[in-house]
Amino acid sequence: MRLSSLFLALVVLPLAACQKPAPTEAAKPAEHNKTVHEEPMISSHDVNSYAEPEKVVIKHLALDLGVDFDKKVLSGSATLDLDWKDPDARSVALDTRDLDIAKIEGFDGSTWQDLKFEVAPKDPIFGSKLSIAVPSQLQQVRITYSSRPEASGLQWLTPAMTMGKKTPFMFSQSQAIHARSWVPLQDTPGVRFTYEAHITTPKDVMALMSADNDPKAPRDGDYSFKMPQAIPSYLMAIAAGDLVFAPISERAGVWAEPAMAPKAAKEFESTEKMIVTAERLYGAYRWGRYDILVLPPSFPFGGMENPRLTFATPTVIVGDQSLVSIIAHELAHSWSGNLVTNSSWKDIWLNEGFTSYVENRIVEDLFGKDQALMENVISQDGLKADMKDIAPADQVLTLPPLVNRDPDEGLTQVAYIKGQWFLMFLEERYGRETFDAFLRKWFDEHAFTSLDSSAFERFMEKELFSKNPGKTTHDEIHAWMHGSGIPAFAVAAKSTRFDAVDELRGHWLAGHAKPANMDTSKWTTQEWVRFIEGMPETLSQEQLAELDAAYKFTGTQNGEIAQRWYPLTVRSGYTTARPAIADFLSRIGRRKLIMPTYAALAQTPDGLAFAQGVFEKARPGYHPITTGSVEQTLAEGKAKR
Repeated sequence: MRLSSLFLALVVLPLAACQKPAPTEAAKPAEHNKTVHEEPMISSHDVNSYAEPEKVVIKHLALDLGVDFDKKVLSGSATLDLDWKDPDARSVALDTRDLDIAKIEGFDGSTWQDLKFEVAPKDPIFGSKLSIAVPSQLQQVRITYSSRPEASGLQWLTPAMTMGKKTPFMFSQSQAIHARSWVPLQDTPGVRFTYEAHITTPKDVMALMSADNDPKAPRDGDYSFKMPQAIPSYLMAIAAGDLVFAPISERAGVWAEPAMAPKAAKEFESTEKMIVTAERLYGAYRWGRYDILVLPPSFPFGGMENPRLTFATPTVIVGDQSLVSIIAHELAHSWSGNLVTNSSWKDIWLNEGFTSYVENRIVEDLFGKDQALMENVISQDGLKADMKDIAPADQVLTLPPLVNRDPDEGLTQVAYIKGQWFLMFLEERYGRETFDAFLRKWFDEHAFTSLDSSAFERFMEKELFSKNPGKTTHDEIHAWMHGSGIPAFAVAAKSTRFDAVDELRGHWLAGHAKPANMDTSKWTTQEWVRFIEGMPETLSQEQLAELDAAYKFTGTQNGEIAQRWYPLTVRSGYTTARPAIADFLSRIGRRKLIMPTYAALAQTPDGLAFAQGVFEKARPGYHPITTGSVEQTLAEGKAKR
């Protein structure tokens, strides 16, 4: 999943408020919220799941679900093939959240029989443990159920919220622990399973999943899917709406609403080249097709790496391919994350740090070193700024178990950018040729497995330290992986193109240049971002108006520019931008892009009132995850008044 430094606005406060658990807590079942229910039996395998994989694991999942847009529910059955690990086990523990369970049956190889089950009271973070009693170690259990309209992992859009305005739309977001809100299963990245699905929809709706989508499949309301590679639950995905296919290459293409499909295919035309580049560096692409689903603007993230079908925000389609690194990021997950996965959320850097590194290598190969360096500078500067608000215990790559915490809290820039920076350090010390071979071997030898940070440290000791002595020290590695902050010896990225941007900005601020006379004709999005980010905290009304007259920042369709320009106008009292701000916050649901402006507005009584008015109108089109983030930010602003 692709984030940005500004995502931290959503998670810094929860992280800072949580205390590091005592060392003895790491191996015990998490005892969260005992006022809701008695000691929840969360496996030591993953403190964010009720699953007990030491007893039994899901090996295959078969879904048979109907999509009901009127009721905003998925209903049907989930059949789980079980692999028993403990010969004495006589129960199955699954994760659920807000699911209505009608009945559960078990199959012993010849007959189906009704089983007794219990749904525990709901925990506010982890949902409800589903306990199924079995008379013997059955081959399968089948759960008949339905989701609820408030499912945290599903968003239901009315036709008015779509581009075409004619057909409703539904899509999932399962990471980190939202899969349990639409499928009862072992919702932990430490358990991998294959799956198949039969999905029915209204006849005018196309359904897709993170599986073998056929570009030529007829739109008839009856769809079947297979995912033959074993994946963790957070990579299960579903979408349904007015979707058409536009090819990019023989194995890649775009699904989108009809008006968006050709634009998206043009913007993402380098996708096949990205796949070829990644294969050259890290081995064969092992997932068959690589397609991209462009979602409505309400999608709360930049992208989600669902296997075979990346979910992507339309906000990166700006016409010049300057933001397609998001596709490089989600594609890179086909090796780091989807192929080799963190076994629990405390080690999310194994997914996102590795992916950010691979992404940057793809960008450098296709778009040049200058663009790769500019993106690194933006990311590293953002990380350093974010570190000021992150508790020291949460600045380490190898987090302690996230006891009593929503695993979404681990998705900070520490995992993404500090993780990437660490791998860049290793590349610099060992050389690209050696490090590329090391990384490729990591992916090859651990394909389709879930591992923790200690496994990577052992592999690094064996394959890098022992074979290439004297390149690094154990103290340096410890500083990167287990120390807070960025090591003092880390080498920061530098960009000569940004030096030129800084010089021009300095001339303008000093009154020595006019925007109309500055040569910005060849600037990319990254240079505009640098230009705005380097401004003082506030500017005068005259300065803002001068920039607006020259560059038309207010009303820009480029979200990366908007998310930086609008907070600057808010801090500076430039109310001329407010109509455009209201339009921007109403059109876009991507948290990275809108939260900085909401946060800036919430700092003053007038701004807070304006933000509340905009939010009430925009709320119906926001994903539940986005809604929660905005509500929290506005509530905090109100509390300060």
